[in-house]
Amino acid sequence: MAANLRFTVGAVIVAALVLLAARLIDNQYAYFAGYVVLQYIVLATAWNILGGYTGYVNFGTAAFFAIGAYGTVVLHKTTSLPLPVMIAIGGVLSGFVGLGMGYLTLRLRGTFFSIATLAMAVVVQTLITNWDFVGGSRGAYVIRPQKSPILGGNYIEYLFLLMLVLSVIAVVVARAIQHSRLGLGFASIRDDEGAAETSGVPTLRLKLIATVLSGGFMGMAGAPLPYYVTYLDPASGFSLSYAVNTIAMPLIGGTSSWLGPVIGAVLLGTLQQVATVTISSALSLLIVGVLLVLFVVAAPRGIVGWFQR
Repeated sequence: MAANLRFTVGAVIVAALVLLAARLIDNQYAYFAGYVVLQYIVLATAWNILGGYTGYVNFGTAAFFAIGAYGTVVLHKTTSLPLPVMIAIGGVLSGFVGLGMGYLTLRLRGTFFSIATLAMAVVVQTLITNWDFVGGSRGAYVIRPQKSPILGGNYIEYLFLLMLVLSVIAVVVARAIQHSRLGLGFASIRDDEGAAETSGVPTLRLKLIATVLSGGFMGMAGAPLPYYVTYLDPASGFSLSYAVNTIAMPLIGGTSSWLGPVIGAVLLGTLQQVATVTISSALSLLIVGVLLVLFVVAAPRGIVGWFQR
C-alpha cells in the first residue's frame, strides 16, 4: 500500500512537470501533439492489462475506443454534462461491452479469441455506421468551446489536462495490478491457464475483470475525441492506426510490466508526431511497422525486457 502511494505521488509530480513544460513551450501544437501521445499511453496501458498481463490478444481496440467517442456524441446532443462526467460514462459503457464480450468469447483461446474480438469491432462499426442519430456514415459535428472551464486557457489545453490525468490514473492502476494478487492471477493465466485452473485460480472471473478494466480505459481514452477532432465519422473513430498502435506500443516497450506500454507510447507517439510535422502523416503506420519488425527480431521482449535481461 505504501509503495503504491509513493508511486502515485511520483506519477502526479511527473504529470505536473509535463503540464509545466507544455505551458513553458507556449505553443498550441504542443497541446495537440501531447494529447495524442497521452491518449496512446492510456490505450497501450489498457491493452496491456488484457493482452500483456493476461495473455489474451485483443484486436478490438477500435470498438471500445469508438464506443467511448460516440457515447460522448450522444451525451453532447442530449445533455449538458461536463466532459469529465462524459469520460466516466464512456468508460462505464465500454466496460459493460467488455464484460459482455468477455463472457461470450473468453472461453476461446489464442487465435480464436483474437478473431472474435476483431469480429466484434466490425459489428460495432456496422451498427454505428447505420445509426443516424450519431451521424451514421456522414459523421457528426461537435462544437468545441473556445475557453477552458478551468485555468482560463484554450479548450485544447483543457483536453490535454484531462488526458494527462487519465494517463496517470491508468498507469497507477496498471502498476498496482502488477504488484497485487490480481496481477499474479493474470500472470498465471498467461503462463499456463490449464495449470492455473487445476490449482483453483478462478480464471474466468479474472479474465472478465481484465476485459472490463481494459475496455473501460479504452472507452475513457476515446470519450474526449469528438471535442478534439470536432468532426467524428466511422473512418476516424475506427481508424486502423488506433488498433495497430495500441498493440505495437506495448510490444515494442515490453508487455511484462506497466512501464513497457508507457515507453512504447511515448517513443512511437513522439516519432509519429515529429514525422507528421516534418515529413508527412502518411508515414505514421510505416514507422510503426518498421520499428515493430526491428524489435520483434532484436528484442522480442521489448525495451523493458531487453534491459531486464
